[in-house]
Amino acid sequence: MITPGDNYCTIKIKPKRQESILRRHPWVFSGAIKSIDGKPGAGDWVCVTANKGAILGWGHYSPGTSIAVRLLTFGDDKPTEDWWNSKIDQAVQVRRDLGLFSEENNTCRLVFAEGDGLPGLISDFYAGVLVIQCHTPGMHAVIKNLCSAFERALGSDLKAIYDKSSKSLAKHGGIKTEDGLVWGKLPENHFALEHGNKFLIDWEKGQKTGFFIDQRENRKLLGEYSKGKKVLNVFSYTGGFSIYAMQAGALEVHSLDSSARALEVCEENVELNSMDASKHKSINADAVQFLKDEIGDYDVVILDPPAFAKRASAKHAAVQGYKRINLRAIESMKPGSILFTFSCSQAVNNKLFTDTIIAASIQANRTVRIIHRLHQPADHPVSAFHPEGSYLKGLVLRVD
Repeated sequence: MITPGDNYCTIKIKPKRQESILRRHPWVFSGAIKSIDGKPGAGDWVCVTANKGAILGWGHYSPGTSIAVRLLTFGDDKPTEDWWNSKIDQAVQVRRDLGLFSEENNTCRLVFAEGDGLPGLISDFYAGVLVIQCHTPGMHAVIKNLCSAFERALGSDLKAIYDKSSKSLAKHGGIKTEDGLVWGKLPENHFALEHGNKFLIDWEKGQKTGFFIDQRENRKLLGEYSKGKKVLNVFSYTGGFSIYAMQAGALEVHSLDSSARALEVCEENVELNSMDASKHKSINADAVQFLKDEIGDYDVVILDPPAFAKRASAKHAAVQGYKRINLRAIESMKPGSILFTFSCSQAVNNKLFTDTIIAASIQANRTVRIIHRLHQPADHPVSAFHPEGSYLKGLVLRVD
């Protein structure tokens, strides 16, 4: 934490480059920096000032990256231990108010970085186990403050905190850390509830924090279209959409993924939910190759690929990738079928994604209607001052 009297390096912003900070945008790009007073290291607190010296805010320094500083406070206010407690309290209360701590649901994103005023921090809650990912050295340096604040805010609901930051921190000049338990005691076998559905969570070896919570409400919507239908879940991972489809009474569900291990967990989730395994089939295959074949036997198809563009420079290639897989699906889907299609690439905005799907529909020469526009759920809030936090977009299409 920062206390009065401590010495911190000062970063001065170029003239006319402080406007975004005054609008409370938390990112300071390296190109906006005029000078640095001192030699701050990775993760150090810095004071950011305007060209004429007025304090604009305090944040964590990340040398050698395009986002040089992520601001946590604005103006003269310095973060204190009480500040950490207050920010975590607010984040937890938002999720409680959303009804995400209940008998039917004990899974949610507890902290969504800039969306909760804590840039560099992702925290996902799985039935008492909190999995933390620090995406900046500065956030990882205060992990003890975070653990204390989470323990205080969650009380008896918290059983353990697992730090899974090694991969994200390695991107900052090769910083080496080890993933592992940092608070409490982990259960031997763990599953979490999402709208009454049970899912095994592998926070150690699974992707991200172990599950993709951001599709929770979209999975629920899929269930409304699945009763009595044959469903194909492409890029299925551990079967989130598949479980909802089966729970809703799908006639048959096929889960397709290139990861054999993910499909094993998918089948374990089918068993965990006491479902009829004869109605589910796992397909271990490359999705792009599979979509080259006819898929007209399915009533509902889900395309939920990983991010094709993790940075702006990859946007063009990502758009071509989204167009290719959606074109192949739309071309061969039978009349009256439903397509759930998504992009989690932040660099591809809603308009560009929609335009890409429209282009695929035109090329496929099919009649396509947009019946839902989808996005990330409320526990992945977008700060009014940081529109970049909006990353998940989706469309539900009827193909005729």
